Amino acid sequence: MSEQWLTNEQLTTWVRLVAVVELLPGALDSQLRRDAGLTHFEYLVLAMLSEAPERTLRMTALAARTNATLPRLSHAVRRLEDRDLVERFPCPQDGRATNARLTEAGWQKVVASAPGHVANVRHHVFEMLSPEQVAQLAGITDAILDRLDPDGVMTAPYQRPTTPADAQ
Repeated sequence: MSEQWLTNEQLTTWVRLVAVVELLPGALDSQLRRDAGLTHFEYLVLAMLSEAPERTLRMTALAARTNATLPRLSHAVRRLEDRDLVERFPCPQDGRATNARLTEAGWQKVVASAPGHVANVRHHVFEMLSPEQVAQLAGITDAILDRLDPDGVMTAPYQRPTTPADAQ
């Protein structure tokens, strides 16, 4: 077989990966819309802010962590501002930059939304996998992300120390 084509095994795997990439966001989005009144992207914005120091990030850093263009992020943040979940203000260190900060109402929204989101992620991704498969999935996604996001911009906030929950 020519190197320009995928092998049968690669093609089957690729089609399945594409199916996951296409179907999973909809499953996550529909649960968050139904239960929290948020899109998955809005939840991601709130979650990234919730884990940042002082629950604040420059808009450019928030765009990088959410893999969003500045216009897409700005539109989402405006919707979140309209609901008093996020506020924007000039960056004190650089007046040309804008910061986004999670409000107290935004923090409460994250706290209220997280259990349903986590349950949905467990249902669609982890419940049917063995511990060995979870470890394999971690290795596979790390290898792909090393190529797609070599600086770890999207995953840096998740390089957490092991917690007791991780040991289970």
